[in-house]
Amino acid sequence: MSALFNFQSLLSVILLLICTCAYLRSIFPGFIDRNKTGMMGTFWKLARIGERKSPYVAVCCLFMAATVLFWS
Repeated sequence: MSALFNFQSLLSVILLLICTCAYLRSIFPGFIDRNKTGMMGTFWKLARIGERKSPYVAVCCLFMAATVLFWS
């Protein structure tokens, strides 16, 4: 089943995108920062969410890990 039709998988993909974009921005800041508009601007926005809301993102990662390990 596609991640678009399964809500838990969709949330996992979005959470992984947020974490990956924030990590890549910390390693290669020029690559993410130069593209603030268009399709690549989505990755910049995800990186900003990951940086500014990092405690909430970390709690969501822990919750998602627990549900994947123990619930599914």
